[in-house]
Amino acid sequence: MTDSPLSDQPDLAAIAAGVERTNELLTRVLAEVATTPSTHAIFVDAGYVYAAAGRLVTGTEDRRTFDLDAEGLIEAFIDKARTIFPDSRLLRVYWYDGARRRIHTAEQQSIAELPDVKVRLGNLNANNQQKGVDSLIRTDLESLARHRAISDAALIGGDEDLVSAVEAAQGYGARVHLWGIEAGGGRNQAEPLLWEVDSQRTFDLDFCKPYVTRRATYEPYGEAAAHHGPAPGREDVRFVGAQVAAQWLGSRGRDTLAELLPGHPYLPGSVDQELLVEAEALLGLSLRGHADLRRALRDGFWDHLRTQY
Repeated sequence: MTDSPLSDQPDLAAIAAGVERTNELLTRVLAEVATTPSTHAIFVDAGYVYAAAGRLVTGTEDRRTFDLDAEGLIEAFIDKARTIFPDSRLLRVYWYDGARRRIHTAEQQSIAELPDVKVRLGNLNANNQQKGVDSLIRTDLESLARHRAISDAALIGGDEDLVSAVEAAQGYGARVHLWGIEAGGGRNQAEPLLWEVDSQRTFDLDFCKPYVTRRATYEPYGEAAAHHGPAPGREDVRFVGAQVAAQWLGSRGRDTLAELLPGHPYLPGSVDQELLVEAEALLGLSLRGHADLRRALRDGFWDHLRTQY
């Protein structure tokens, strides 16, 4: 066996130069990544904010009874985000609300004109309930996370339907932080939503009070209050849930409702919405913003259903 000719030996100088160029490139990439700020966005379910802040400060979630300083509250949210994400820049605030035929109200238009704020509108039905807002939140959260436009999302809301939005964003590597408003004597955010997020934060009365003002010229609840009396408790709502289940058993048949049992404790979205609408009609008031009462409604529904099988 003979030694290989010198021309066949590796060019050590060329290899060393290649390694040096590779190291230099990696150093530049790492330096660029290190100096690129992370980005966060704030996603606000306005229906939740109005209901929760109104109830906390004025004792009612009826928008007609109070004014909300949306500009001041949005700025407070932005300031809070600066302290929580000190090394991150704000992409923008997304403000989700409902409107008839998705036409901006004067108030929504003024919010849309604020810097760094994007207003996104779902529909508002005849019962003043938002439709399509949760799907808008999911679409934006998922899209921004998928394109690496945000690293952190502050989500202000409480509906269980937002769980899918959280899961979608997390699937692309974004961290989702749930912000809520204090609820006296209970919760106004769904437990499955609390379980899914990366962190939780609650704003108390002192935080919210400067931005909510009762309208002196409006009498709370008016004739409706005199007719319906005080707001129902959890057991009252639980009973209504059982009442709806009994009505459905009589009108829809046992086989139809038996199909729901494997999904316990969750109901399909369309069925859950029907339950909510019928319960609100029986109660004479909206359960929007009352996550604890909506849970009691579902509990009562399931209680009755499971006694029948």
